[in-house]
Amino acid sequence: MDELYKVSSNPHIRSRVSTGGIMLTVIIALLPAAGFGIFHFGIRAGAVILVTVASTVLTEALFGLYKKKLTVTDLSAVVTGLLLALNLPVGIPLWMAALGGVFSILVVKMLFGGLGQNFMNPALAARCFLLISFPVQMTDFSYDACTGATPLAALKAGEDVNVLDMITGQTMGTIGETSMIALLAGACLLLLFGVIDLRIPGSYLVTFLLFAGIFGGHGFSPAYLSAQLAGGGLMLGAFFMATDYVTRPITVKGQYLYGIFLGLMTGIFRIFGPGAEGVSYAIILGNLLVPLIERVTLPKPFGYRKGGAA
Repeated sequence: MDELYKVSSNPHIRSRVSTGGIMLTVIIALLPAAGFGIFHFGIRAGAVILVTVASTVLTEALFGLYKKKLTVTDLSAVVTGLLLALNLPVGIPLWMAALGGVFSILVVKMLFGGLGQNFMNPALAARCFLLISFPVQMTDFSYDACTGATPLAALKAGEDVNVLDMITGQTMGTIGETSMIALLAGACLLLLFGVIDLRIPGSYLVTFLLFAGIFGGHGFSPAYLSAQLAGGGLMLGAFFMATDYVTRPITVKGQYLYGIFLGLMTGIFRIFGPGAEGVSYAIILGNLLVPLIERVTLPKPFGYRKGGAA
């Protein structure tokens, strides 16, 4: 041979995109929702955010020191703490918020091997853990002497809701779920920078709308469907948590199937379940099914045919 080619170990194509860069983009995309939460609920919301972020970062740093491998600089712990805070009510005791942060990193993430090894979204797992452990505090959305049901609870009870208030964020709810405008602004940023695409959130939202239109009892009423879209954690979950790289399917067909499953489960929880919400449990169940989804949607190798290689 006249020419010899040097073949290095894979991967042969490298990207300049780093984990820290992706996480920083996600943090920036979450700032509109976090900022609006502080504006809407007051300084107490900022305290909850600081506590959860501090607890997640400190837990990962201490675990890293114990294992002599620091991973906290990839900013994934900051994203987990921020997402957890946006899924909490503003009045939650700060020690509970800190406990949720410790649980998300220590139990769900680090004990399973760290980033890339966790089998479910750490922030949502922590939220479900807190919901099961402290249901009263986690479902108390009163703030500044203001009490009342969340829009989804009112909608489920057959009451009228103000859809415009739900879109702009003038409602009860968790710190980060109230303003649909702020969440969509962050989602557009993630789409613009290519951090996420519309496969999962698109199939998720379309499936949920079809399910709600068929089984919700209001037909395809624009007002009802708009309220379902704008209420609760649907937008936060669809764009920021269902799209998590670690806990979503890697195959294209699998991502569509995953989104359809999330839409169906969210519809079942919201319409037929005892509560008004269901996004967190739907995504957690979806995370658990990801290995099966990937198994049935994995493309066949080139040249493969049934019974052996071609």
